[in-house]
Amino acid sequence: MFDEEEYGADESLIVSTKTEYDAEENVLRPKTMSDYVGQQKVKENLAVYIAAAKARGEALDHVLLYGPPGLGKTTLSHIIANELGVAIKLTSGPAIERSGDLAAILTNLNEGDVLFIDEIHRLNRSVEEILYSAMEDYALDIIVGKGPSARNIRFALKKFTLIGATTRAGMLAAPLRDRFGIVNRLEIYTPNELQEIVTRSARALDIPIEEEAAAEIARRSRGTPRIANRLLKRVRDFSLVKGNRKITREDARFALARLEIDELGLDETDRNMLRALIEKFGGGPTGLETLAATINEDANTIEDVYEPYLLQLGFIARTPRGRICLKDGYAHMGCEPGLKARKQISIFEAND
Repeated sequence: MFDEEEYGADESLIVSTKTEYDAEENVLRPKTMSDYVGQQKVKENLAVYIAAAKARGEALDHVLLYGPPGLGKTTLSHIIANELGVAIKLTSGPAIERSGDLAAILTNLNEGDVLFIDEIHRLNRSVEEILYSAMEDYALDIIVGKGPSARNIRFALKKFTLIGATTRAGMLAAPLRDRFGIVNRLEIYTPNELQEIVTRSARALDIPIEEEAAAEIARRSRGTPRIANRLLKRVRDFSLVKGNRKITREDARFALARLEIDELGLDETDRNMLRALIEKFGGGPTGLETLAATINEDANTIEDVYEPYLLQLGFIARTPRGRICLKDGYAHMGCEPGLKARKQISIFEAND
């Protein structure tokens, strides 16, 4: 077996198990495919793959889940492990700093176990290269020694399923991406799906809620279950302090207004982005780094968290020269585009 002390790796520092999750969050996570709302095509295909793997008595092929944050990649990984009837260990790309860290994790997996790596695109390159043989051959190649005396030692691994999650599939190296036999993109949720999630979460948390209140929260959740559950908890707080036993639509509207989340789900950062584009850059175009510095926000956060929803709404657009604000963005902010902005929008629409 792999000698953990030789490489200085402690598996307990870089992986977690299901029992270590926050109790309230764990209550909100669906446990089966039938309880998981949305992503219908992904669920149907995964159900087939899981049933086939169980019928053959083999480990499920490696799975890559990608899409915007908060859509349920971690939850779906737990469900896959639960449906397979195996244990799941969780870690993240940045947590695995050395090849010894990865070796410690892999050599402690049992037959058929699931290893979930979040932010897999942020794996260290040397760690990623060791992962290739582990995924393809279920073997671990370790180089011992240096110089002419160096030698390669191969450890056999028990067959396991790697589930990788990323918000940036394009940043994965081609050799790693090609080793995933199952690749699924998670899509933004519809308001009806989010309303079902809010209603289910309220029931799980033992919070009575009106249908109109659940719909109000769902409309402002940016198509993301994580945001829907977070808003539900904050609305619950306001409703509780007001002395209401049941969350009403008025409670939801009041709480969301206090949280500065408007009817479309835009928060203050979204509005700051639109305001900066309109007022400081005349509608654009402006570069991502410049925009990030202007509103004092991290560029990666803007690109991964805020931009996708604004792009989906048609409020902004990415052009070769930078970001521009579109007509609907101006309308939402209650202003009209100037001459320069109208020209930029016309050029974009003509080339779109």
